[in-house]
Amino acid sequence: MKITDLGTAVVAGNFDWIYVRIDTDEGLSGLGEAYWGAGVEPIIRELKPFLVGEDPSNIDWLFNKLLRYMSGSGSQAGTVVTAIGGIEIALWDLAGKALGVPIYRLLGGRYRDRVRVYADCGQGDEPTPESWAERARTALAGGFTAIKFDIDNVDPERFGREPSVGLAAPWARSHRRPLASAELDRIVELMDAVREAVGPHVDLALDCHWNYSVSDAIRLAEALEPFDLAWLEDPVPPENWEAMSRVTDAAPMPICTGENLYTRHGMRDLIVNQACDIIQPDIPKTGGILEARRIADLADLYFMHVAAHNVSSPIATMAAAHACASMRNFTVLEFHAMDVPWWDDLVEEPGPLIQDGYLALSEAPGIGLTLNEEVARSHLREGSTYFGA
Repeated sequence: MKITDLGTAVVAGNFDWIYVRIDTDEGLSGLGEAYWGAGVEPIIRELKPFLVGEDPSNIDWLFNKLLRYMSGSGSQAGTVVTAIGGIEIALWDLAGKALGVPIYRLLGGRYRDRVRVYADCGQGDEPTPESWAERARTALAGGFTAIKFDIDNVDPERFGREPSVGLAAPWARSHRRPLASAELDRIVELMDAVREAVGPHVDLALDCHWNYSVSDAIRLAEALEPFDLAWLEDPVPPENWEAMSRVTDAAPMPICTGENLYTRHGMRDLIVNQACDIIQPDIPKTGGILEARRIADLADLYFMHVAAHNVSSPIATMAAAHACASMRNFTVLEFHAMDVPWWDDLVEEPGPLIQDGYLALSEAPGIGLTLNEEVARSHLREGSTYFGA
């Protein structure tokens, strides 16, 4: 079997979902999905000549071939790894289809037949305890038993932070400011309302989006101790493992980080220095399925859990579930599309895919999902073509 073509399509959900399709001379195709970001789709298309004519079953060899080719752009550069990660997932889907088995069987089997999922609730519709509590109850009504909220920038007007007008996300700022006492009190007030709404047995995680200094992160962690958090996520940027380690050592709850790092090389310092408690690779973003599994295996040497970051459509979410099923130290996978009512409709398989807070794995070959062409076309990003058509 040889690769004959590669095409892309970008569907506009709550993020840009960048699909990759790889075709072969035997009529089989593999479908992948890359993490969103500027420049990712052009890089995928640029790599097409280095895939055509190759055996698609040589997944790891092709992954490293593409990294070497792009070494002039920095072999570990985020956009490059992200683009190659989408291709890698498509190759795994193709391999599974060619052999008639689900991806997790190609990874050595599974530790679980369904993958636990948590709902990223973002923030309440309004910066009030009542609104945040209602948001939490909505997630529970959807069957989730684990949830996460974003606690940075809870009220930028009130606390003197500039609102992020025109930015892709409320945490997309270029600098940090000290954590004001009034803001800290507000965060505690919001979390008190959320915990009261969901009760003591729902896992509650909080995301800081790299927003704080070491001292402020420690202050924040200490103030949040009464809420029995599953983890506190990205309290400081992960690039400086020593700074992260200071927070981890002082915090009364687990510290989770890693979504903005690429490949096992980017995760290495955090893991081997045990600078966090939970490692959080985004599977398409970090280089794909095999790279995520290698990160998990490295973390397992230090008895460290994996909680995978995920902002993807059903395609990469299910691909991530295959990887997570094969990880001994996996705990939970993110779901970030509570507000996308057509998320399940993007695939032809009957939904909902997530039931009672779990994503079930089937014996269907490859990823096990088929893109619904009509729905995907109806939500194409402006200017995008459907795999070149």
